[in-house]
Amino acid sequence: MDIHTQPSPIKPQQFATLTAALSAVAPETPHPVGVSNDEFRAAMSRLAAGVVLVTAHDIDDGPRGEDVGMTATAFMSVSLDPPLVLVSLRNGSRMDDLLAEQPLWAVSLLSESQRHVAGRFAMKGRISDRLLFEDIPYTRGEVSGAPLVGGALATLECRTERRVVAGDHTLAIGRVLTANLPSAEGGPLTYFRGRYRQLG
Repeated sequence: MDIHTQPSPIKPQQFATLTAALSAVAPETPHPVGVSNDEFRAAMSRLAAGVVLVTAHDIDDGPRGEDVGMTATAFMSVSLDPPLVLVSLRNGSRMDDLLAEQPLWAVSLLSESQRHVAGRFAMKGRISDRLLFEDIPYTRGEVSGAPLVGGALATLECRTERRVVAGDHTLAIGRVLTANLPSAEGGPLTYFRGRYRQLG
């Protein structure tokens, strides 16, 4: 004969012990369902991506403001009508914080000869943005006031239409206000398997 019994309720002290045990395990298994960080990173490194410099002007930083720049590979066209683009920003980054307040920004599509620009603005623990821009030729966007890098294959000025939080990043969707082709020379700078590369 089967005997069915109701489970005993968990006592507060047992619940606290169980919660503490789960918390201790959590950092080692951040994804209970799906792939690990390393697996995901390794797979996505096989996707070649164009490299851009996202820039914005922080008018509230000092008497004349300060220019801010960020290297990005998670950048793409979203729509032709209206013209929309998307860039992924790490939550809490300098650029994410700025674009939460400043709706105008710009993008310079870097050429294969501008690897040093991409590397400079991707550094961790880097120096101030003011010094990073010091010896880089650029013009200032008429609409956004943001730096547009000289020698880039194309430059865009954008206004944020929507921000979407997605995991540990925020997707900034911007309407393209201006588009220019300052340089027709050379190929695009790309990023593949953890390295900057030339096309072809």
